[in-house]
Amino acid sequence: MFTIKLRRLLAVLLLATVLQAQARDYTATAPDGVTLAVQESGNPDGMPVIFIHGLLGSRLNWSEQLASPQLQGYRLITYDLRGHGLSAKPAGTQAYSDGRRWADDLRAVIQAANARKPVLVGWSLGGAVISNYLAAYGDQDLAAAVYVDGVIELAPEQITAHPDIYRDLISNDLRTHLDAINTFLRLCFQTPPAVPVLERLLANAAMASWDMQRGVQSMTVPADQGLRAASVPLLLLYGEQDALVRPGPSIARAVALNPGIHVKRYAQSGHAPFLEEAQRFNQDLAAFIAQLR
Repeated sequence: MFTIKLRRLLAVLLLATVLQAQARDYTATAPDGVTLAVQESGNPDGMPVIFIHGLLGSRLNWSEQLASPQLQGYRLITYDLRGHGLSAKPAGTQAYSDGRRWADDLRAVIQAANARKPVLVGWSLGGAVISNYLAAYGDQDLAAAVYVDGVIELAPEQITAHPDIYRDLISNDLRTHLDAINTFLRLCFQTPPAVPVLERLLANAAMASWDMQRGVQSMTVPADQGLRAASVPLLLLYGEQDALVRPGPSIARAVALNPGIHVKRYAQSGHAPFLEEAQRFNQDLAAFIAQLR
């Protein structure tokens, strides 16, 4: 029995290695000319899953999902949001405050990837991107959507107040700005990741556009249009210990808009259950996608 299990494990690891070797990078161009860095791995013939990171993040946020044997049967697509990572960082706050631009970016990625009926997985700000997409384009071209500690609306009852942090994120003083990034990122975790991972995420966050951080704080999020009209399966995953988004009011608002939403709550996680409880998260995500077939 042990030998059989070991062989299965080795087979899965070998498959993951082969599929990761097929990973490729390319770009998508938004209607306003912003170039977006896109990456994909996994099974090129599998159901496409598009991961959308949160504020101050990039594709690096999804490392546990991209390496997960449970998800290697799917086509795993990530991209850096405008103003983040290796994507373009246009000047001016208007490039970031209009939520439709973020929806158009996602549309451009779907088209560049030729992703037919993808599952969208949006973390934090990524949830707002999904809502903007649903409001602008509907869900007829989607298989499903997953909100991970997602921003449903930028409403005081749904977002934990950290006025000093959000003020300092847009400070022109470099030290103040970087200290705020440090504080913000650490608030994402009830259980911090390993030091090398945390340091990488801090460096990644420091790459984000300052204009983006100014503009995104007033980003339009038409959840009442997007979520209310959605008919594809919707799943909300929230960490109970989230220090940035309030799980209770956010879930209540989403369910009020769309009573068909499914909800899972992670008692031990903060704002980032996909890293804090990665194995459980990957199992839940894989199970949700599997039932779509």
